[in-house]
Amino acid sequence: QVQLVESGGGLVQAGGSLRLSCAASGSIFRINTMDWYRQAPGKQRELVAHITSAGVTNYANSVKGRFTISRDNAKNTVYLQMDSLKPEDTAVYYCNADVFTDNYSRRDYWGQGTQVTVSS
Repeated sequence: QVQLVESGGGLVQAGGSLRLSCAASGSIFRINTMDWYRQAPGKQRELVAHITSAGVTNYANSVKGRFTISRDNAKNTVYLQMDSLKPEDTAVYYCNADVFTDNYSRRDYWGQGTQVTVSS
């Protein structure tokens, strides 16, 4: 089994910064892509940022230039640095990983989510 544990959420004023972390553990052979999603109340879950195992990144238009995704492959950890936060960034943030496990299966895993609240 594989577990993803997120941390780093909280309450911040508009214009502030937060850094989210997501650590994967368990029967991991290799992690392919790692992503951050978010879901605001009454809205669908949306992809925020994406990073491949080689470090190629992609972002939603709404966060380009403000958020930075990175990963430490040795630690099986993905980060999301969020700067210039806006009230509309308020959501539960989830990490997702595409994992090859030790028994050669492949599937997506999700973290439990971490709340980010940006006050105006």
